[in-house]
Amino acid sequence: MADYDLAIIGGGLNGVSLARDAAGRGLRVILLEQGDLGGAASSATPRLIHGDLSVLERRGFWRVRRALAERRIWLAIAPHLVRPMRFVIPAHSDERPPWLLRAGLFLYDRLSSPSGLPPSATIDITHHPVGNALKRPFGTAFEYSDCVVDDSRLVVLTALDAAERGAVIRTGARCLRADRAEIWRLAVVDRGHRRAITTRALANATGGWTSMVAETVLRQPQPTVAAMQMSQIIVPKLFDSDNVYVFQNSDGRLIFASPFEREFTLIGTVTHDFTGDPAIVAMPGADISYLCEAASRYFRERVAPTDVVRAVSGVNLTPASARRGDGTTHFHARRRKAPLITMFGGDLTTSRRRAERAVTRLTPFYPMSPPWTAGAPLPGGDFAWDRFDHEVDLARDRWRFLGESETQRLVAAYGSRLSSVLGEAKTRDELGPAFGPELTSAEVRYLMTYEWARFPEDILWRRSKLGLTMRATDRDALAAFMAGVNDPSRHG
Repeated sequence: MADYDLAIIGGGLNGVSLARDAAGRGLRVILLEQGDLGGAASSATPRLIHGDLSVLERRGFWRVRRALAERRIWLAIAPHLVRPMRFVIPAHSDERPPWLLRAGLFLYDRLSSPSGLPPSATIDITHHPVGNALKRPFGTAFEYSDCVVDDSRLVVLTALDAAERGAVIRTGARCLRADRAEIWRLAVVDRGHRRAITTRALANATGGWTSMVAETVLRQPQPTVAAMQMSQIIVPKLFDSDNVYVFQNSDGRLIFASPFEREFTLIGTVTHDFTGDPAIVAMPGADISYLCEAASRYFRERVAPTDVVRAVSGVNLTPASARRGDGTTHFHARRRKAPLITMFGGDLTTSRRRAERAVTRLTPFYPMSPPWTAGAPLPGGDFAWDRFDHEVDLARDRWRFLGESETQRLVAAYGSRLSSVLGEAKTRDELGPAFGPELTSAEVRYLMTYEWARFPEDILWRRSKLGLTMRATDRDALAAFMAGVNDPSRHG
């Protein structure tokens, strides 16, 4: 008998979504990730849960409708991670005519599943707060509803839910070889230790490494793919209003400017073909200049490359024959050959549905329960999306030493499970040593114990974005603390 029903190589959003779905249907699942969960493209996304207006413009009506149905599901199952916002498109005299924007958003509203989000509207930004940050020639804008999400937290909490349903999640575990017969036999190096694993089915969900893993590890035919680099920039906060700007650039692209981690603005996305090692992705200076110029076309305050605090890039794959944004799944099984799932590409919005459809392909091989993920909240997400502020108020009443901004960050990260992090602490001192004004050793220990954080960058850039503001001395103290926790000689 094989050790597992499904082994998954790759701990990005596709991989953890497969693990969650399959574990919840009763399969024995193991996920192998050579680095950290969401360590590549899944933490370099535009952070949007949306129907994608650019797809609507290309007349992909059914794809938009499916994505908007998923938006409603995400609001229900991850209300701490997925936040509704108003998106604002300033009308530009050199770009799409106002009637076209108005008609497109009317159709966008009609395609939306009922979610309680307000419909699109036309606003006069000369007398509206959203106009304060914009250049004066812009007088009219169009407003609509969509959502933003913390992408890397989404990956980790999906993995956490999978683990709580029985999946084995192994980070720092690399699959060196997979031999295919009636079952798969895997040779794995798991944090320096060699081990053999057998599984009845295998999933290659390695993102930008999909073709390389297919060739060198699985020794199976490679999918015909094109690699695409997607990049965003982070700059100091450009506006005070709580909305996302959607700018029409002169080349027809839509550029988003979103509030980011309280004191910053995220601007993106620029995409282009990529060649090379997906582990080494650098944002070209031309892409940085492009996004700066696109934003400066609208913002009153000019954005220069010297303002960029951080550039974020990742590599995603699309089929070489068609640049599809909703992802691709190949399923291969034949007599005396164990099933193989190859999943790559796609956006955040449709990741749950992709995994559900992929796992369903295994039903002829295993008895399993029906699809379930659309109705089950992620850890900490068992409250209504319009009750987020209420959750913040409850947290501030319970832990009175927390400030408003800090509480919002913690509730957005942990939702109703914040007590697992802070416990019964009555003062900040009871949470142990601090690393900067917000990160405490209690939170660090929780992330190391339950969320697979091993190194400072796992916490500072993926479990949180506190790396944007943490001083070098606090980083050093955090590294020393984590090394001590990981040192077996320090324990008993």
